[in-house]
Amino acid sequence: MKITFLGTGTSSGVPQIGCDCAVCRSADPRDRRLRTSALVEINPRLRLLMDCGPDFRQQMLRYGFQPFQAVLLTHEHFDHVGGIDDLRPSHLFGGVTLYSDSYCASHLRERIPYCFAEHLYPGVPLLHLREVTPGVSFDVRSSDGNSSVSVLPLLAYHGQLPILCYRIGNLAYLTDVTELPAETEEQLMDVPLLVVNALRHTPHHSHQTLEHAIAMSKRLRAGSTYFIHMAHQIGLHAEVDATLPDSMHLAYDGLQVEY
Repeated sequence: MKITFLGTGTSSGVPQIGCDCAVCRSADPRDRRLRTSALVEINPRLRLLMDCGPDFRQQMLRYGFQPFQAVLLTHEHFDHVGGIDDLRPSHLFGGVTLYSDSYCASHLRERIPYCFAEHLYPGVPLLHLREVTPGVSFDVRSSDGNSSVSVLPLLAYHGQLPILCYRIGNLAYLTDVTELPAETEEQLMDVPLLVVNALRHTPHHSHQTLEHAIAMSKRLRAGSTYFIHMAHQIGLHAEVDATLPDSMHLAYDGLQVEY
C-alpha cells in the first residue's frame, strides 16, 4: 500500500498571498504546499482520496490522474471540500462515492445541490454521498470488484467541531485535529503509520501545534509519523525536519510513502 501526499499546507496554502517571510520566499520545493489532501493506494484498482480541497484540479494535473473509488471527507471546511465540483470526470469511470458524517453531508447538499439532484444536468460530477458513523467500519471495493478495504471512521475534534479521522489498516489519517476522545486513541494505538496535522509552533484555537503533534505521536506509540496541514509559520522544511525525533518527518507535496 502507498500514500501520496497531494498537498500538505493549511487553508491559505504556502506561500501565503502577500507574505514575504523566508518560507514563502524559499526556493526549496518542499516549502511550497498546496491545501492538504492525499491519495491512498491499496492496489492499482483500489484508491482512496483523502479530502478534496480547492487545489484538487492542480494536484491531479501535477501528479497524474488515475480513477479512485472513494473520497473520504474529514469535515466540511472549504479547504477540504472546495474541489468536489472538479470531480466532473468521475462520470467517465462510473462515478465516485463520497463518505462523510451527517453534518458534513448536509452542508454539501446545501452548497452544491446540483451534484445531488434527482435529475442531473449533463457535465456535473457523478457522485454518491454516503453518511458514515464514527466507530462503524465500512468496506470500499475495487473497480473490478475483486478486492476491498475496510475503513474505520473515528471521532476527533477540530476545536469545538466534531470531525472524522480514518484508520485504514496500518494507516491512520488525521487532519485539523486538536483533541481525540479516549475511544479514538484506543483505536489508533500502536498504528504503524500516523499522518497528523501540525499547524505551527504557537497555539491556535482549532489546530494543534507541531509540539502537540509530536506528543500525540508518542502517546499513540506510532511507528512512523508524517506531519501535514502546515502553515508558513512552521519554518523552513530543511531546518525543522532535521530537529524532529527519529521516525517523525514533515511531509511535503509529492512525497510517496509505502507501508
